[in-house]
Amino acid sequence: MALLIKAILGAVVVLLIGILAKTRNYYLAGLIPLFPTFALIAHYIVGSERGMEALRATILFGMWAIIPYFVYLLSLWYFINMMRLVPALMAAVACWSVAAWLLITLWSKWHA
Repeated sequence: MALLIKAILGAVVVLLIGILAKTRNYYLAGLIPLFPTFALIAHYIVGSERGMEALRATILFGMWAIIPYFVYLLSLWYFINMMRLVPALMAAVACWSVAAWLLITLWSKWHA
């Protein structure tokens, strides 16, 4: 049942993004993925299964996880001026992947 609820939440988010992208306030579609839908689920699961200390560490890591997302947005903003949309998106995802890998590597060394 919990998996079904998560799937429904994900579908609602995708539908909301699609609807907002067609309005005159299309830029709001960029805000919807930042609503903490999945963070709420993750924080509830970690907090209830691992305890408050693990939740605090998860929250702290989540704060640092903003950096790869910023790298994605910045690189996409740059790449759309020189590439078509799909290659620009792929390049931005590659930049996000490098930033996320670097974050995970540094976090693992810092909290080892």
